[in-house]
Amino acid sequence: MNILSFFRKSAPSAPFTGDDAARMKLYKKLRFQSFIAGTVGYSLYYVCRTSLNVVKKPILESGALDATQLGIIGSALLFAYAIGKFVNGFLSDHSNIKRFMAAGLCVSAVANLLVGALGFANGGGMVGNMTLFVAFAVMWGVNGWSQSMGAPPAIIALSRWYPLSKRGTYYGFFSASHNLGEFLSFLFVGAVVGIFGWQWGFVGSSLAGVLGVLVIVFLLHDTPESKGLPPIEVLTGEEAPEQSHDHGATSELQRSVIRNPFVWVLALSSAFMYVSRYAINGWGVLFLQEVKGYSLATATQVISVNALLGIVGTVFSGWLSDTLFHGRRNVLAFGFGVLNTIALCLFLYSGDGMFVNLLSMVLFGMAIGVLICFLGGLMAIDIVPREATGAALGIVGMASYVGAGLQDIVSGWLINSGKTVTDGVTSYDFDTAIVFWIAASALSFILALFVAKKSHA
Repeated sequence: MNILSFFRKSAPSAPFTGDDAARMKLYKKLRFQSFIAGTVGYSLYYVCRTSLNVVKKPILESGALDATQLGIIGSALLFAYAIGKFVNGFLSDHSNIKRFMAAGLCVSAVANLLVGALGFANGGGMVGNMTLFVAFAVMWGVNGWSQSMGAPPAIIALSRWYPLSKRGTYYGFFSASHNLGEFLSFLFVGAVVGIFGWQWGFVGSSLAGVLGVLVIVFLLHDTPESKGLPPIEVLTGEEAPEQSHDHGATSELQRSVIRNPFVWVLALSSAFMYVSRYAINGWGVLFLQEVKGYSLATATQVISVNALLGIVGTVFSGWLSDTLFHGRRNVLAFGFGVLNTIALCLFLYSGDGMFVNLLSMVLFGMAIGVLICFLGGLMAIDIVPREATGAALGIVGMASYVGAGLQDIVSGWLINSGKTVTDGVTSYDFDTAIVFWIAASALSFILALFVAKKSHA
């Protein structure tokens, strides 16, 4: 068996022989398992992705790397992820999503483990600064590519197993996996780093990845047809779209997605939103430590609040848009884009009081949760054929993480440029980086407003 046939979409199996009740019972069981596997599996993908965000201060304090190097390493993941989202989004439309998703998390877990080993070697004097920097950047780039194999299969599972009328609701629940993963990363990895050191944070992330692989292998299912069930539209009684499952027809539908201007405007809006999102997730812990004097433990706990509250935002956004707004997700996207910018300003310009910082992270988390759900994918896949879901996600994902990657480079450079050393103590100035982050957030909701006017014309 070659690698292409291993990852190819499953062929239909022999039809299920039970009666209608038994068939529906099997369908509901398999679709729920797939939903759980996609959500939990992708949340553990996130632990393997965001581990670096927790350990920046300990790495800086150890002298192993500086802020500019950390910004480049972070951008290596994000740029590789951006290209990978585009390529793997298209490939996943044709793939066995169980095998595709599990393989990506395997590679990500190994990359985290190797980075931890590099850290131990550096601490033991066996690896110098430049060697650590280059090797770290390469492994984090590999991690970025493998991370791009997570979201498309998980979301395609929703389109293969859930009808359009329920897709927004379940997509909202699935989108909580982003926030759940970030929350687990800040708390779990933060605790491991605080007790054992920054190198062990990557080892812990690797173990979380192994757990995610097991969940995907045992619970994710490729298609209803591969289990002897009819297509989703037949099972649920919804009208089937006029599209073929032929490889050539799928490729043509993917080309139509590339030509769709609304997909690209959404992609640009999402890119600016990801600048603000990754500014807080990537530099928020360091900001609280440097500007507001918080300890590592307190800073990670405060930032983790935005990830936890993001779960509330994503879950209710999908349900609200399906039930009250009848799929008009752009209305909510604009409103929460404004809220995102307000929360960002509150966090960056308020004092060091715990209440105001927690409040800002509550608001920021809820807003980002909604925006990830809508701008990051759901609004795009709503306007493309089901057989080209991966292509739409690929375009939006590519733009989003190009924005996030540029943010890491620019932010790292701006923060490092404002570095001062007084009596041997290094401090960092965030003023110019803050302006950059807020401007990007504002551009995001402005673009979303234009999309809102056009998408329901």
